[in-house]
Amino acid sequence: QVQLVESGGGSVQAGGSLKLSCVVSGYIFGTCGMGWYRQAPGKERELVSVIRSDGTKSYADSVKGRFTISKGNGKNTLYLQMNSLKTEDTAVYYCAAWVQMRWGDRCRDYEYNYWGQGTQVTVSS
Repeated sequence: QVQLVESGGGSVQAGGSLKLSCVVSGYIFGTCGMGWYRQAPGKERELVSVIRSDGTKSYADSVKGRFTISKGNGKNTLYLQMNSLKTEDTAVYYCAAWVQMRWGDRCRDYEYNYWGQGTQVTVSS
């Protein structure tokens, strides 16, 4: 059974940093596009950052220059380094991935077939 498990969330003061991790577990062939999304109370879920299978990255305008997305060497781990955190970054952060279960499965960079359960990030002033 494939699972995405996030960690690294917590409470921090404005201006501080946190690093989120997402581990894909289970018997899989690999991952393609992966991304971080977030949902604040009373708001819709929004894209934070994505990394495509070719390594290219995109960021929401609100986090550019402050957040950095990366993959681990094993390709099944995703990170989000968050610096200069603001109170408006407070949200539940979700990891998403397109997982290939076996060789030959299609690869997607803009769709995700698995999501994590979310990790809370709270930034106080």
